[in-house]
Amino acid sequence: MPERPRLRTVEKYKPPHPLNKFPKHFAFNLGRELVYLLASRGTPRLEGPDWEEIFARLVGAQWKPSNVGLDDVVLQQTAWGAKTVKNRRPSTVLKIRLISGRNSPVYSFGNGEIGGAAPNDLGEKILSIWNERVAGIRKLYKHVRTVVLIKSDDLLEAAVFEFDTILYRFEDYWWQWNERNNLEGFNKGTNQHIFTWQPHGSQFTIIEDVPRDRLAIRIKKPPVVDRGEILKIIKFDESWVEIIK
Repeated sequence: MPERPRLRTVEKYKPPHPLNKFPKHFAFNLGRELVYLLASRGTPRLEGPDWEEIFARLVGAQWKPSNVGLDDVVLQQTAWGAKTVKNRRPSTVLKIRLISGRNSPVYSFGNGEIGGAAPNDLGEKILSIWNERVAGIRKLYKHVRTVVLIKSDDLLEAAVFEFDTILYRFEDYWWQWNERNNLEGFNKGTNQHIFTWQPHGSQFTIIEDVPRDRLAIRIKKPPVVDRGEILKIIKFDESWVEIIK
């Protein structure tokens, strides 16, 4: 993937931390959060909203879930979209696919029949929907980033990285339909597969390179805390429950 461009509009305002140079104790505190989830839930379940809330807490930001998905976490003039993705080897994986919204040309442009449409024309419309969302968020914040948690199935290994959320130039990509009737976008300079768009559901996926300076951690599986013990610790009483009907 080509080097990401510098953005003039953000140079006058410094973000809370440089890309992938997370605050002190971030890695340890992330590990502690994962241990807590495993111990309290008993299952390795960490969904998108969990990650949004955890990241906001770890960087001292505000968690404000967004329908757009580009400003789930806000700290002063910096906004993050927070995403999770599963992988068997979070610490060594080189590429990941990020679901980046539903881009519907039918809704946005009033397109009728999608099947068999000219791929480059359709790809330009799909990118324009993405660009419009990003441009709208950039009007509100000086820095817009995406922070990704790569998690193993058991949550015992995880990696975190972030990147600037950018607009894509239409002229840098070419598109084709694949054998599954999904639309794929490729970088013209490298022929590298970057985008996938599925007509059914309009799901838009961006393939991202995982940087070398990602943060990676591994934790020990904790024992599961008994529910009865938790209720005992908080001194649960029957009067806390009111049966209305």
